[in-house]
Amino acid sequence: MPGSSEADVVLAFAEAIGVAALCKGKLCIDITGLMRPHILYLVRYLFDHGVKSFDMIYTEPAHYARKENTKFSNEEIESVRQVIGFEGMHDDEMGNDILIMGVGYDHALISRVVNDKDGAKLIQLLSLPSLSADMYQESILRLDKTDSTFDPNMDDRVFFAPANDPFVVASELSDKYKEILSRGTITNTYLCPLATKPQALGFALFYLAELIGTPSSIIFPFARFYDKETSKGVGRTWQYEINL
Repeated sequence: MPGSSEADVVLAFAEAIGVAALCKGKLCIDITGLMRPHILYLVRYLFDHGVKSFDMIYTEPAHYARKENTKFSNEEIESVRQVIGFEGMHDDEMGNDILIMGVGYDHALISRVVNDKDGAKLIQLLSLPSLSADMYQESILRLDKTDSTFDPNMDDRVFFAPANDPFVVASELSDKYKEILSRGTITNTYLCPLATKPQALGFALFYLAELIGTPSSIIFPFARFYDKETSKGVGRTWQYEINL
């Protein structure tokens, strides 16, 4: 659905199958082919409609098509904006803003977000363990092409969570957020999941559990076009039991 927002896509799906059907019986959704903003809004939609328990399935790629040179979007970024359903009421004071970014392969998207929030303290979540042995190194090679400063020795600015476990991602985000908050005031918090789809799911779980009603948003760099074939082969399949 070109030109449609994440809400448009999810609402069209819900209308097609009926909202009542989503609220009855056992719900299982395969998120493998969904875009990250669609996954985020879908979780928020279910949350708002009282669907608090459901499963999500994700199948890993065997590897990315062009290794560290894989592009997931063209480099024409239309905007960096809040994901619908994850918009915070932000403070005019911006002196202690933080940007927690889930680092992925697409250096153009990473650079655009970093530049858009250049006044915020950048905290980088790296996917380790990665989906496969070579993917962590490939993502670091991509990160080296961005305008962000990556130094694995900056313990307070870099932390890790598995690429395929949204529950550990949510837990690590919670711990990092509380750690930063313990050092002083946070004016505004921006979250940006740019790695795997399970990571995006983890960001949604963390936000819904701890950040509703705070000056916090999940933001995303929306590109004009996205590549369709970025992976080769099929890896492991995971089933996540979600309880909001």
